[in-house]
Amino acid sequence: MNPNKPESIPGEDPIREHVFDGIAEYDRRLPNWWLATLYAGIVFAILYWMVTQHFSHATDETRLAVEMQRIEAEKISNSGGVLDDATLWKMSRNPVFVEAGRATFQSTCASCHNAALTGGIGPNLIDSIWIHGGTPIDVLRTINEGVPAKGMPTWGPVLGGKKVSEVTAFILSHHQEP
Repeated sequence: MNPNKPESIPGEDPIREHVFDGIAEYDRRLPNWWLATLYAGIVFAILYWMVTQHFSHATDETRLAVEMQRIEAEKISNSGGVLDDATLWKMSRNPVFVEAGRATFQSTCASCHNAALTGGIGPNLIDSIWIHGGTPIDVLRTINEGVPAKGMPTWGPVLGGKKVSEVTAFILSHHQEP
């Protein structure tokens, strides 16, 4: 018999062989509620990891792309108010500007130019025929100053420069850069 091994008392749970500073432990099973909680926690952790890492639609790449578009839009809008054809074409390729321009177009311009830009009272904006000039600056100037002789109001004072440039970007997004 091992002198360090504690004696088990008959009728009670056995005592483990491990003794430290004269303290011995019973050799009992863990309670079932404790084991169930442990296993449920493990299953939850695995499922949570699967959902957040593998089935989530917002991956790091998409978050990065959205943030880069936002930064590019901010860079373009902070360009010191200098708008030229190249800047307006850049704006027309940026989804942030195009979406903002679409919202403004739907609320102010669609009643005359149709929501699909196919024309109604106002001219068609998706074909290659431009009545008042087809360069981005010409389109911007037409929106900003209007065409009172044809019934188009001046939108510059009403919308402001930022919204006018966003509407221009939306219209240009339906065209190819020359």
